[in-house]
Amino acid sequence: MLALALAVWLPLAWLAQPPGALALNDAQQLVVEAWRLVNQSYVAPDQLEAVHWRQRRQKALERPIESSAAAYDAIEALLAPLGDPYTRLLRPPEYEALRSTNRGSVSGVGLQLGLRDADHQVVVIAPLDGSPAAEAGIASGTELLRVEGRSSEELGLDGTAALLRGPAGSDVLLDLRTPTGRSREVRLERRAVDLHPVRQRLLVRNGHRLGVLRLTQFSEPVPTQVREALEALSDQDIEGLVLDLRNNSGGLVSAGIAVANAFLDGDPIVETQDRGGIAARQQATPGRLYGGPMLTLVNGGTASASEILAGALQDAGRSELAGTSTFGKGLIQTLLSLGDGSGLAVTVARYLTPSGRDIQHLGIVPEHQLSSPEPLNPGGEGDDWLDQTADLLVAQMEAPRG
Repeated sequence: MLALALAVWLPLAWLAQPPGALALNDAQQLVVEAWRLVNQSYVAPDQLEAVHWRQRRQKALERPIESSAAAYDAIEALLAPLGDPYTRLLRPPEYEALRSTNRGSVSGVGLQLGLRDADHQVVVIAPLDGSPAAEAGIASGTELLRVEGRSSEELGLDGTAALLRGPAGSDVLLDLRTPTGRSREVRLERRAVDLHPVRQRLLVRNGHRLGVLRLTQFSEPVPTQVREALEALSDQDIEGLVLDLRNNSGGLVSAGIAVANAFLDGDPIVETQDRGGIAARQQATPGRLYGGPMLTLVNGGTASASEILAGALQDAGRSELAGTSTFGKGLIQTLLSLGDGSGLAVTVARYLTPSGRDIQHLGIVPEHQLSSPEPLNPGGEGDDWLDQTADLLVAQMEAPRG
């Protein structure tokens, strides 16, 4: 059946070949499977048509593909014309590393990376709290030019991220360009990074007991950990809450939506648009874990699933935002296995905030723009932004209500 299906698309001259000539080897099957997965799930079918997607499968199979490496090269060439940096091949080490991150574990230097829309340059979205990158003072917006002398442009986003990971105790050399344009070379020692994505503490401000809930990513354990953190803060009789989403580059959209349920009582969370342009609205369930006063901290490292949460809270009037504009990633990807340890990340939907705002390339603008400079260690000592936000929250709590 497979040979018959392929015959529809292969040149007519091939049909004259002897029986068995259309049989595909394992490497070719890998390319066909990648083509099929993108064909059935990519968010923009019109873009597939624009790059002559059906003909591209035919062209990919015209050249010799006898190994996994050759298949990976062919798949990357297949995807390149889409011009979507988020739809990409993940070779086995990259695929497993991304899945591990979603499970909440990683060994490396603690950099969350993204691609700048203008030129597809690999840039730092944010360093993970307590990581080697954070300790070295690598700031959001820093360009990552080379890793161990290899160009990030050549490596691509996932190749760069994979090269940064490695055994604890080994080191890696990075060539950087800071947001101010200064070149910098830094050697970091890899270690097991405790992602510890949920942290909470009590902050007493002007006699008021405030909870601080910091979320640094949305991995599988996060919704449960948020519930436990809110219960612990409730036991300390908090009167208000600062939700800190700074440098949270996203993760699992499902985890972000589950966290939104903790704060929203039946309100809309996000609207997604699939490949057919069909819009689906995700609503919060009735009831919430915390219903008191709150403010949400965001910055340029707040991206993807954390922008969904911030946008939902802002649109519902549940929490104003403080900080600076968010990153602006309004596309949703899914991970698809190719069966040999590799996989694909494929853009499958766009999302809008509940009021219909498209934040792709734009981000979300907070009501309260905080004064610069931005703290290099969010949540740590000398975090002036946290102090400013706590003061804003107290002012809101003490304001007369009419």
